Amino acid sequence: MAEQPPGERIRNFMEVPLGYTPEQAIEEARRCLQCRDPPCVKGCPVEIDIPAFIRLIAEGKFKEAALKIKEKNALPAICGRVCPQETQCEAVCTLGKRFEPVAIGRLERFAADWEREHGGPTIPNPPVKRGKKVAVIGSGPAGLTAAADLAKMGYDVTIFEALHKPGGVLVYGIPEFRLPKAIVEAEVEYVKSLGVEIRTDSVIGRLYSIQELFEMGYSAVFIGIGAGSPMFMGIPGENLNGVYSANEYLTRSNLMKAYLFPKYHTPIKTGKRVAVIGGGNVAMDAARTARRLGAEEVYLIYRRSEAEMPARIEERERAKEEGIIFHLLTLPVRIIGDEKGRVKAIECIRMELGEPDESGRRRPIPIKGSEFTIEVDTVIVAIGTTANPLLPRSTPGLKLTEDGYIVVDEETGKTSLEGVYAGGDIVTGSATVISAMGAARRAARAIHEYLSGKG
Repeated sequence: MAEQPPGERIRNFMEVPLGYTPEQAIEEARRCLQCRDPPCVKGCPVEIDIPAFIRLIAEGKFKEAALKIKEKNALPAICGRVCPQETQCEAVCTLGKRFEPVAIGRLERFAADWEREHGGPTIPNPPVKRGKKVAVIGSGPAGLTAAADLAKMGYDVTIFEALHKPGGVLVYGIPEFRLPKAIVEAEVEYVKSLGVEIRTDSVIGRLYSIQELFEMGYSAVFIGIGAGSPMFMGIPGENLNGVYSANEYLTRSNLMKAYLFPKYHTPIKTGKRVAVIGGGNVAMDAARTARRLGAEEVYLIYRRSEAEMPARIEERERAKEEGIIFHLLTLPVRIIGDEKGRVKAIECIRMELGEPDESGRRRPIPIKGSEFTIEVDTVIVAIGTTANPLLPRSTPGLKLTEDGYIVVDEETGKTSLEGVYAGGDIVTGSATVISAMGAARRAARAIHEYLSGKG
C-alpha cells in the first residue's frame, strides 16, 4: 500500500497509508485461497466472515463486501486501520504459511472506505422493538460495538459518554495520521443511524449512579469505560514542568486539536528535544506526534530490546523512517530540572536481559555504573494506563480486582451485579481495539439472553 514519504508526512498530520485502488484491492483479494475451514475467521475476535467479504471484493462487489463485514463489525474503517491483524487473522492465514498472508486488514479498510465514499452505508431495516432500554457507559470501541449489536436486536440503547465527543480512545488517543477523526465520526454516525442515542458530557458515577440508571427505566447496563488513568514511573523529577503523561499529551493534540494551532488555542509544549518513555503503540503515537509538532530530535526510551516491544511492527518502522531515535535496553532513573523547575535532561541506565518474567518477556536488569544523561526539554511517559476509579468505586457491590478493574465472567461479561455487564480495557487493562469489540459482542449476546429470560 502506498504511503506518504517520510520527509513529507513529518510536516503534516494527514494519514500515512494512502489506501488501495480498486484494481489493487481486486488483485490482493484474488490471492485468497477461499479455505473450506478458514482459520482466519477463528483468528478474528469479532468473527467476521473473512473469505466471504474478500470473495466479494475479488468480484468487484465492493458495497456488498462492506455489508458482509458489517454483519459482525460496526466499525470496519477503524479496524482496518488500527487492529493488529498481523497477530490475529493474518497470523493464521493459510497462504501465509509459505508466502505473504492475504492483507485482510487493508482489504477491510478498502471496502469500508469505498462504501463511505460512494453514497455512505446502507442502513439495515429497523428491527422489531422489544420495549426494553439498555444503557451503555462509554462510547469507545467496546461501547459502540455493544450499542450497535443491541440496537440491531431491537433494544432502545443510550450511550453515556463523559467527554464532549464520542469515540473514546479512538478520538483522544490515536493520532490523526493513523486514524483520521472524520473516519471515526462517520462510523459513530452509522451506529447512531441504527437508533442509538449518544449523550455526551455525561459522567456516570457523578451525573447518575448505575442504580439510578435502573431507576430511570434501563433494564441492563454495559460498562465500556476503558482504562484512561495514566501510569507514571515514580522516579524523581516527574513533577517538573515539561513532563506529560501520554494520555494528556495525545488528548491535547488529538481531541483538543493542539496540532491545528493557532486555529485551536490548546496549550501544548512542542519541545525541541523530546524523550518518550515506553515501547507500545501509544509511545509510538506520542513520539511521532512530537516529531510533527516540531521536535528536532525525539528519543524513544525502552527498557527491553526491540524484540520485546509490544508496538506493531509497522508502527515501529514508520517511527524509524520519521527519524525517531530508539534507545533500547535503557531505563530512565530520574528527570533533571533547571532552576526554574523545567525539564533540562533525563538520566538513564543501560539494561541487559535476564530470565523471562511473568509476562513471558526477558526481565531487564540494570548494568551497574552505566548511567548516562540525554539533554531534553520535554518528557512524555507512555508506560501504560490503569482503571479510572470514579465509576467502579462508586458502585456498591461491583466486584473489582486489586488494581481496580471490573471482574466479569469471561464468556458473557457479566459482573457481580444483576443486569450489569462490562467489557474492554476496564476489564482486561490496556489491550487492542478489536479485543474490546470482541468482548462487547459477547456481552451484547449475554444481555439479550438475560433480557429474553434465557440467562
